[in-house]
Amino acid sequence: MQTINLTSVNVDEAEYVVLDFETTGIAPSRSRVIEIGMVKIRGTKIIDSFSRLINPEVPIPPVITNITGITNEDVEDAPTFEEIIRNISDFIGESLIVAHNISFDSGFLKHEFLRAGFDPLPNPTVCTLTLSRKLFPELKSKKLGNVANYLRIIHKNVHRALGDANVTAKIFLRLLERLKDEHEVETVNDLLAFQGYPQTKRFVMIKKKLASDLHSLPNEPGVYFFHNAKGEIIYIGKAKSLANRVRNYFYFNASAKAKKIVRQASRISFQITNSELSALIAETELIKFHNPEFNVLQKRYPSSYFICVVKNTPFPYLKVTSRFAFDGNDYFGPYPNRETAKALLEIANKSSGIRECKDKEFKKGKKCYLYDIGRCLAPCEFPDTKQQYEEELKNVYEFLSGNNQKALDSLLKKMQTLSAQQKFEEAGEVRDLINLLLKQINRTSLIKGQINSATVLIKIHSAGKTDFVLLIKGKTFIKDFPLDAPCAFQKALEGYFEGDIQLFNELTEKDLERLKITLTWLSRNRSKVTVKDLSEANNYREVLNSGFLNEQRISLQT
Repeated sequence: MQTINLTSVNVDEAEYVVLDFETTGIAPSRSRVIEIGMVKIRGTKIIDSFSRLINPEVPIPPVITNITGITNEDVEDAPTFEEIIRNISDFIGESLIVAHNISFDSGFLKHEFLRAGFDPLPNPTVCTLTLSRKLFPELKSKKLGNVANYLRIIHKNVHRALGDANVTAKIFLRLLERLKDEHEVETVNDLLAFQGYPQTKRFVMIKKKLASDLHSLPNEPGVYFFHNAKGEIIYIGKAKSLANRVRNYFYFNASAKAKKIVRQASRISFQITNSELSALIAETELIKFHNPEFNVLQKRYPSSYFICVVKNTPFPYLKVTSRFAFDGNDYFGPYPNRETAKALLEIANKSSGIRECKDKEFKKGKKCYLYDIGRCLAPCEFPDTKQQYEEELKNVYEFLSGNNQKALDSLLKKMQTLSAQQKFEEAGEVRDLINLLLKQINRTSLIKGQINSATVLIKIHSAGKTDFVLLIKGKTFIKDFPLDAPCAFQKALEGYFEGDIQLFNELTEKDLERLKITLTWLSRNRSKVTVKDLSEANNYREVLNSGFLNEQRISLQT
């Protein structure tokens, strides 16, 4: 079987299968697999999973049962590895195989394939344990649970194959973000090379002027520039800490791209910003302006999730999306993950009478079962319900803006009605939805109301600094932002209260990109921000007197 060549593929476009085994012991040559869990990642998103108990055809030791909870009875009627080997092989396909301690899992994968009379899979492998050792030297133990805790990832179903594979997948995606952000890892080849570098961080020899520039870099967020001998900018990057980030370019185990940049560079310059978000936006806009030689790949940022109210129809409906645009629809969010957005969508749909079907079904003009169970007004068949439909939609807007009481009252009323009709199973489903609503109350969007028309002032608590971001009807203004016109933030804030609409019309692609970057960053850094709704203030003086714009120098634990 030929080796699969994925080395030139961008890490954001590659496909990965995260693998975990539960086994009868630790030696692949003597022990057998009792459970397999696999999670497939494509385009930085988890898209599929596979899980099976496996009959090892040998007794499971009591110590393994104590750890995993898997008994001999559990696997008695399960298929053998050989019986599902085709399913496993098809699921993995040509993906890179990822595991925490890859030598353990790939060892069992190899031996189980050989026992079944098959050649071992030739797929390249990635070890999150190895990557964690290099990226988190400050972490004493790099065991799966410790790394998950360190990254604040919830680890469910510990010591079960799919549970461990799921958490490993989430860890891997976080590691990938860090590798792209801090170590110029852009292709699979970069990833595999970084994994193979020795763990030492010995400095390489560098030019005298570069060494001097490196020494002058501050431990603050900002944007850095590598210049060639002619003074031309050849690379632009951003950093939470300029000193720490740029230092990575000069280590012995730096990526091939980083070493190439250093070889051609003669000087380093920088621009300080007040927060990582400001640095991220500055980097994006400066790259577009200067088009440096080594910024060849467009940066991809992790997805945020939104609930979109699709309005280009007489009877709007809701959908979850990772795309945000100035397209006339209303967007609520950002939410930190798809699960939260889907849970809120479910509550909004089930506590209202708005339609859940897409336009193709709607145009058929025939009501569905949701009408029969009181979950939809069936505007497809009864268009004269438009006024009532608009009232239902208004309640949905209130719920998505954080006002949960009407949704809760509606669900309680439905549960009582169903109970009175002795429809206890349906009443139980509504009860479960009420419990889901109560759990989601504190997980709603950071920005209340529609993002595209939001008027909010955001304070970012960065280590030692405070940054301020103003979102007004799709426009993003940042206090003391070096790339904006002088006092742009101040003028926008004053202009909002003075009714100067000229500042906020004509939304551009630049406005859209700024807002997307801001929303993505906010969804992952909720604990670092405080939001003030400007619609609740009467004038500019009131905002000033509130003290919200006061800069507080604080030190945060990360």
